[in-house]
Amino acid sequence: MNDKTHLGHTARKRFGQNFLHDDYIIDSIVAAIAPQPDDNIVEIGPGLGALTEPVASKVKVLNVVELDRDLAERLAKHPTLSEKLNITQADAMQFDFGQLASEERQLRVFGNLPYNISTPLMFHLFEFATKIKDMHFMLQKEVVNRLCAGPNCKAYGRLTVMAQYYCKVIPVLEVPPTAFIPAPKVDSAVVRLEPYDVPPFIAKSMKSLNQVCSMAFNQRRKTIRNGLREILDVEELQALNVDHTKRAENISVEEYVRLANYVFDRKEKQAQQD
Repeated sequence: MNDKTHLGHTARKRFGQNFLHDDYIIDSIVAAIAPQPDDNIVEIGPGLGALTEPVASKVKVLNVVELDRDLAERLAKHPTLSEKLNITQADAMQFDFGQLASEERQLRVFGNLPYNISTPLMFHLFEFATKIKDMHFMLQKEVVNRLCAGPNCKAYGRLTVMAQYYCKVIPVLEVPPTAFIPAPKVDSAVVRLEPYDVPPFIAKSMKSLNQVCSMAFNQRRKTIRNGLREILDVEELQALNVDHTKRAENISVEEYVRLANYVFDRKEKQAQQD
């Protein structure tokens, strides 16, 4: 067997496929997820079923979203799994996860996410945060570091602010490249994201929060007064108690929410005057 082929399936580079095969790591991830029989649970990118099989054995029904048609068909024909799976062959980035949730049963989401789409996919999932109980993801270790980062460090960025706005972020375990076939060139890690029932700081407009964060971090080497000069002047920053000499990575989540709410309120006020 070459290192690209596992259980008769060749890993596809365009789908960012790396298949988990280390039993100890698999058991540790399933223990962290702790699936219960009645959980409303969905796996993104089940692949060859390394996590699918042990999780499915503990629940009544497991929803799976798989982009690769061959793998989706393979799961549909699986001797023990097929009757437990609700398979959607689709791109998770376009999928409406809200349709799987109900008021009584929030979603639990997990997956070994393709590294090439993990960040935009998480942004997509944050849109459904009110319908999700928790998420467990295998990610590039560097991405987990970014999710967990605090202000004043290099890993702190737009992903950090948005993730920590929506969720409590808890690192679970680190995973070496040898746990996969083919082995990726980077270390991996598992993280748990628990969406807040009520975020600690409430943004009046996610569009405004996204705008402020994007502008600040797109010019992260500049001070905030320069990075945000198109939407906020020094006097406004001072009035909002934000140090205009700081850079994007020195501004807390709470401060970003404060800036975004001010920008939103000002826009609303202008619209009313017009």
